[in-house]
Amino acid sequence: MGSLGVGENSNNKPHVVCIPYPAQGHINPMFMLAKLLHHKGFHITFVNTEYNHKRLMKSRGPDSVEGLPDFRFETIPDGLPPTDNDDITQDIPTLCYYTSQTCLGPFRGLANKLNHTNPITCMVSDSIMSFSLEVSEELGIPHVFFWTASACGLMGYWHYPDLFQRGLAPLEDSSYLTNGYLETPIDWIPGLKDVRLKDIPNFIWTTNPDEFIPQYVMTELSRAHRATAIIINTFEDLERDIVDAIRSILKPPVYTIGSLHSLLKLNIPERSPVASIASNLWKEDTECLDWLDSNPPNSVVYVNFGSITVMSPQQLVEFAWGLANSNQSFLWVIRPDLVTGDSAILPPEFSTITKERSMLAEWCPQERVLEHPSLGGFLTHCGWNSTIESICSGVPMICWPFFAEQQMNCRYLCRHWGVGMEIDSNVKREEVERLVRELMGGEKGMEMKKRAVEWKERAHAAVSDGGTSRANFATLIHDVIMSSKNKEINRMYLFNLFVCVL
Repeated sequence: MGSLGVGENSNNKPHVVCIPYPAQGHINPMFMLAKLLHHKGFHITFVNTEYNHKRLMKSRGPDSVEGLPDFRFETIPDGLPPTDNDDITQDIPTLCYYTSQTCLGPFRGLANKLNHTNPITCMVSDSIMSFSLEVSEELGIPHVFFWTASACGLMGYWHYPDLFQRGLAPLEDSSYLTNGYLETPIDWIPGLKDVRLKDIPNFIWTTNPDEFIPQYVMTELSRAHRATAIIINTFEDLERDIVDAIRSILKPPVYTIGSLHSLLKLNIPERSPVASIASNLWKEDTECLDWLDSNPPNSVVYVNFGSITVMSPQQLVEFAWGLANSNQSFLWVIRPDLVTGDSAILPPEFSTITKERSMLAEWCPQERVLEHPSLGGFLTHCGWNSTIESICSGVPMICWPFFAEQQMNCRYLCRHWGVGMEIDSNVKREEVERLVRELMGGEKGMEMKKRAVEWKERAHAAVSDGGTSRANFATLIHDVIMSSKNKEINRMYLFNLFVCVL
């Protein structure tokens, strides 16, 4: 980057502090953003929880958290009680409670220490780590909220208060989960089209009016108006109507800068020192890439339910036999904690039947897998990272949403974007077999593949020269991160940011 090389005194660089929500699916996009900002000449402090810091060292080695002179890792406690199992995704409601109640003090202390030695230019926090907003306001610096999920998911969460006010939530009793009530059309949320109550992020499907997570979500998002700006890991062509609706509701400017993994790939050279820094909390199995190399193009189904989804032992068996009976080759990521309260044990005969056309892994480099030419389809939980990575790779999907906004993502994949088919939540092997066969060789599968390739091209255009995400990222730096106060202090860096081509 010319005069903005790693060898410079990092204390003279504009300084961005990034604080993700402490779960893998939130850490990854924040880490991509941090690397892009580093590439643009910023000193980065990346704040993990102590628990995830230890997991990162375990998965990637102690040197992985050494960082660079201008890309540093810091930690704060998450407040949760100690646990015997230190390598699993923590319980999400518990994590939400403790981070919102206990993290402000430690983060304030860390930020003040950092600001004393290297003045902070801007903070970027996950939208649901909003306690950090108080610290940036105390320091008088810009604060960017990063919504790491889909725009359609955000609109669903944003209208939780309206759902309560209209009497659609809470549910009268648990029978409302199965009696057709969730099919109620929701046709009054700006920007959303053809959605039902069952597509709204599912924390709202509760019989308890005081349920913690809906209250937590509403509290966190209510602070969005105080942010300097909001960024979303999506692109305009994909969710334009929804993003426009969000812009009409929220006071801060809203920037679409996705997909971040594509933007990162186009701009961070493999030889760059920061390219070797990664954020995966599980050790990746790269042998799967060699196995993919041995398969013909468009012949393999990739199966991965993300970092949080759990299933019952019976559901695992149904997926297994559906895959086996489809006669398709598959790569299946099975985390150690995938099965609720038990280890993920597959029937011995399943392994015998599929050993010539399957590979199992505990974790993998997903972006590289999805971009592999042998990939023909993706059986996914519809987490946003998986969804947008699959769209950007031109890979059609079979959808088994688990929780949160995954139902909304599934609805848009299947109904509006034309690249998905949904499996019933009560999974049966016959349905898995049928949908896998259709995905890989049926008429609908071929149409989905065609649409997926079209979306891939549009996603690439968004991060290329003249693209909306590329332009939005540059504007974000100029108008928000380098505010007028900071522009004067760092005008040499601001000049270099825009001389260099992103």
